[in-house]
Amino acid sequence: MERNIELPITSEVASSLAAGDYLYLTGEMYVARDAAHKRLYELLEAGKELPITLQDECIYYMGPSPAREGQVIGSAGPTTSSRMDKYTPALLDKGLKCMIGKGKRSQEVKDSIVKNHAVYLASVGGAGALLSKCIIESEIIAYEDLGAEAIRRIKVKDFPVIVVCDDKGNNLYK
Repeated sequence: MERNIELPITSEVASSLAAGDYLYLTGEMYVARDAAHKRLYELLEAGKELPITLQDECIYYMGPSPAREGQVIGSAGPTTSSRMDKYTPALLDKGLKCMIGKGKRSQEVKDSIVKNHAVYLASVGGAGALLSKCIIESEIIAYEDLGAEAIRRIKVKDFPVIVVCDDKGNNLYK
């Protein structure tokens, strides 16, 4: 099935999605990779407040290249999702509903997706230049010292993804 989805993704929206659905996302989401996830996880473990809200949010696992003159962002392809697996269940427990990346996820992450009524979406690796055209705004909002791995809030229009893991336990990779 092909659907246009307005972000944020709530539990109800997540539950309406099935592995194999093609989606076009429009709205705001976060961008964060390994180093930012580690910091978020450490704050959660210490019982401290996060610099972002996670409730019904989507995180795209991407480290953009620098924007060329006149562009919002440089190449914006997905990174390997399994590098975030250690931190993901804790973020899902805090309300995160959607993750976008590439590649397989651990069983612990897949179980947490089901438990928290969330979804894991895949974006096409190697298509960063094309994906960047769907990003219409980009702003660093936390951890600027991490450079390309800083947390950004981006606004997307018709950002193409496919549902890989749904909240019923279905997995497109199987």
